[in-house]
Amino acid sequence: MSRAFVKEDDAGQPPIIPPRAALPPGVPNYVTPRGLELLRAEFAELETERTQAEANREDEANRTRQLLILNGRLSALNQRIATARLVEPHNQPTNEVRFGATVTLRTRSGGKPGFERRFTIVGVDEASVAEGRVAFVAPIARAVTGAKLGESVTLRLGRTEEVVEVVKISYENS
Repeated sequence: MSRAFVKEDDAGQPPIIPPRAALPPGVPNYVTPRGLELLRAEFAELETERTQAEANREDEANRTRQLLILNGRLSALNQRIATARLVEPHNQPTNEVRFGATVTLRTRSGGKPGFERRFTIVGVDEASVAEGRVAFVAPIARAVTGAKLGESVTLRLGRTEEVVEVVKISYENS
C-alpha cells in the first residue's frame, strides 16, 4: 500500500498549551475576590469542555490532542488557584495605594499637564488594559503602590518621565 493512503499521526508533535499570565518567581499570587471568582469560573468552564471532549468519540486523534491541551490548562489553572492569596480590598488603608485600589492620577509635568488616568490594581490573571485593570507587578502599579492621597510620584514611561499626583483612591470596584 502506498504511503499516500496512510493517515499521518500527529502524536510526534506535542500540543502547545498556552501559558498563563506571567508571575515572577517568588512573588505571591495576590488576587481580589473578583479575580478568585473569575479563576474558579474559568476552571468550571474548562471542566465542562473536558467532559464534552471525553464524550466525543468521532475523531480519536483530535480528541486525544484536545484532552492533552485541556488537562494541561486545567493543571496550570489549578496550581494558580491553589497558590492564590486573597486580599480583601476593603481591609486596605483608604488613604494609601495598595493592592485592589482604584487609583486616579493627574499629570503634573512631563506629559500633558492635567491629564488623568484611572486604573485598578489587580492580580496577574485579572489584568486587562481594556477594562482598566493593571497587574500589581506592572511597572505603573509598582510605582504608585504605597503612595498616599495627594502625593506626587514619578512614572517612567519608556524614555520619558512623568510626575503625577494621586488625586483619588478607592476600593469599592475591586
